[in-house]
Amino acid sequence: MKVVFVTVGTTSFDDLIKTISSDECCKILESRGYTKLLLQIGCGNFEPKFNTTNKLQLEYYRYKPSLNDDMMNADVILSHGGAGSILECLQLKKKLLVVINDKLSENHQVEFATKLSNSGYLYCCTCNNLTTVLQESNFSKLKKFPSSEPESFCHFLNQQLGLPP
Repeated sequence: MKVVFVTVGTTSFDDLIKTISSDECCKILESRGYTKLLLQIGCGNFEPKFNTTNKLQLEYYRYKPSLNDDMMNADVILSHGGAGSILECLQLKKKLLVVINDKLSENHQVEFATKLSNSGYLYCCTCNNLTTVLQESNFSKLKKFPSSEPESFCHFLNQQLGLPP
């Protein structure tokens, strides 16, 4: 089973859920060999109604104590632009498409996601161009995000504070 997992975190991002669960997006996912679309819809008002003619297995839920299992089982993750969600996906070495909520004021998500996208670690889009990005993206070309190295960070911090290594 090839799984696409979508997460909006604790927020409401109905536009993402509406767009990814549309017939157009479902057909694109099917054509790319995905067999399951799992949606974490948060506190949004929109609950997807799925077309029974799609071959894609579709499920959704609002919240779970942990999304780790769903992320680990996913072949591709679509995430809102929250830094915590992005970093968690990248640390798991997952193929990631970040969908920016362009309706947020003072949207800090754009800068962070764009920087990581320009560095080749993820794809980034808005709901307006999600179908195009899904169709054209080559997830196998994404770079693996470097593993965190706590010792290096501690050494750097000690150096900045003038402490011995």
